[in-house]
Amino acid sequence: MIDIKSLLNRKDIRKFISESWSVGWPMMIIMFFEFLIGLVDIYVAGKIGKEIQAAYGFVIQLYFVFIIVGNAMSIGAVSVVSQIFTSKNSDRLSESVYSTVIATIALGAILGLCGIFLTPVLIDLLHIPAELKPIVIPLGRIYAAGVLFHCLLINTNAMLRACKMVRDSLRTMAVVCLSNIVLIFFTVFHTGMGFKGIALSTAISVCLGSILNMRYIWSLMEGRRRFSVRIVKTIVNISWPSGLLQGLWQINFMVIFLILSKLPEHSVEVLAALSAGVRIESSIFLPAMAFNMANAVVVGNLLGEDRKNDAFRGGLITTLMGVIVVTFLTVIVLFNARWIVPFLSNNSIVIKECITYIYISMMSEPFMAIWVVLGGGLNGAGDTKGMMIIVGLVVWLVRVPLTYIFVILLGFGAASVWWTMNLSQFLMALFILRRYWHKKWLAHPYGYK
Repeated sequence: MIDIKSLLNRKDIRKFISESWSVGWPMMIIMFFEFLIGLVDIYVAGKIGKEIQAAYGFVIQLYFVFIIVGNAMSIGAVSVVSQIFTSKNSDRLSESVYSTVIATIALGAILGLCGIFLTPVLIDLLHIPAELKPIVIPLGRIYAAGVLFHCLLINTNAMLRACKMVRDSLRTMAVVCLSNIVLIFFTVFHTGMGFKGIALSTAISVCLGSILNMRYIWSLMEGRRRFSVRIVKTIVNISWPSGLLQGLWQINFMVIFLILSKLPEHSVEVLAALSAGVRIESSIFLPAMAFNMANAVVVGNLLGEDRKNDAFRGGLITTLMGVIVVTFLTVIVLFNARWIVPFLSNNSIVIKECITYIYISMMSEPFMAIWVVLGGGLNGAGDTKGMMIIVGLVVWLVRVPLTYIFVILLGFGAASVWWTMNLSQFLMALFILRRYWHKKWLAHPYGYK
């Protein structure tokens, strides 16, 4: 039986809130920068045309497939580096940071080259609408050229927050956001690049950001700089379930895009609406991810100090903070959806479909916050396999099959897909809360000690 009074001791609450907030508020601003970049991207794409907006929505999903390794490695890096950081061993810290940087550069280069050469092949295999192919292929190749730098940016940001240097990461992302926005308007509307400028602005800005972060990272390598196969192996063991999960998640979105493209009417408009709706929804999802990342650091640091019960309580309190913030933002989006959406598109059908998507999807946002933020705590402990199994099974045994049944077999409209997404959010929250509460991740630590 869990002693709730002991769990929520008033002094502990204040302490955990302070620790979580010290990482959480800079991460929310960073996530706001990410949201702003995506919002401007979809705005510019919509100003060019609905085909560009629909193509961008597909390409951005494909792009994130190529940086999955970078995203996954960042989870392993946070788990390992955050626990080593609190052990106060400068040689081990330097070794772990140096090893992560070298591994990230090597993998990022391989992924970038694969993206450049394989994008046309993937587009042909996926059978997207013919009118989108001439747009998707050049966009995909330019994005792929920036994969190396994006992976490096992601992982250096991860190590900075793991070592309580999140404000340095915040400064870098402010530069990335500003440069991306300035470049996209300049390259798209004032050069001959046209729609290609959307991808080029991202590639240049993440390159700049990775260079800035390396200046901060250098201060963490004051001890022995040596590439450690053991550390990389530990990071990979923690990261691969997350990488597989992110791959399954991105592929799930691409499959849903493909299923929606088979709608008998207004398929391109629905795809454009989904692209815009996801960007608006990211104003809520990204703060949840901020608390996810904060929770990974809080739990990882406490486990590094061998404070297991505090890690459990800190993870719950950080999750509660995330749910409160997400619920507040959800209400704001709901009350303002009708004027936000026309800002992103001037097509009446796209606007109507996007508003419907927002009204339905907002109902599941608190559940999304529960599983995303709790998942951050599990990631900080290195328990990525549990997340992979739960989310992967719900997505591929519930969300995707029901989407196919409703749209292809029963002929229902796009709204049936949005309700299916809601159901999957609820199930993921339920099962991840259950896994966290049973504390098996505390009994069998996964991190690098």
